[in-house]
Formats: sequence, C-alpha cells, structure tokens
Amino acid sequence: MAKKLVIKVTAGADAPERCSQAFTVAAVAAASGVEVSLWLTGESSWFALPGRAAEFELPHAAPLPDLIASVQAAGRITLCTQCAARREITEGDLIEGVRIAGAQVFLSEIMEDGVQALVY
Repeated sequence: MAKKLVIKVTAGADAPERCSQAFTVAAVAAASGVEVSLWLTGESSWFALPGRAAEFELPHAAPLPDLIASVQAAGRITLCTQCAARREITEGDLIEGVRIAGAQVFLSEIMEDGVQALVY
C-alpha cells in the first residue's frame, strides 16, 4: 500500500457520483491510516466554503460534511490557487484547516516516493 494518497477531485454538484467517490475514497483511506492529501479543483472548489458540503446530496452516499471531517481528522485538504481565484475565494472564506496552494505544491506531493495519485 502507498505511504501517501493524493486525490484531486475536479467534480462537484455537476457530477455528483464522481465527486462523492473521490471524497469517499479519501475518507476511507484516511480512516485506514493512509496519509491523505485531498485537492479541491474545478467545481469541487465550492466545498472549501462553510456550509456548501451540507447542500450536496446524493442518494445512498455518505454525507459530504462527514467525509470532509474524516479527511481533515487524518489528512489535509487543499484548494487549488487558480480555482480559488476564478471563484473569488480567499483564505478568509475557507473552512478551518483548508489551505490554498498551487500546481507546484501538487506536483511536489505527487512526485514523492511511495505516493499514489488519483484524479476524479
């Protein structure tokens, strides 16, 4: 098993199943002791804002706020710099514990030894 899992989720409410799958895999990995770094890009960027995850609904899926809490408990959540800028989201707008970082940081994470990267 990889020492670290980096997941980039590009989908939000526009593709709810793909979005939910990414958050579910991240939460299960974190709960299993895997170091998880979850990157919010594209439409998933909105879930870095307080209350937005609670608006997301998908039948037979775990609630998104619970999945986010699981990832935060044992991992890190990052919002893409460009995605944040395009949506006029700033550091002050974010859920506590979420950071904003760009492609250079993403690349450095996925190029480390023992890392598995997934994109949803």
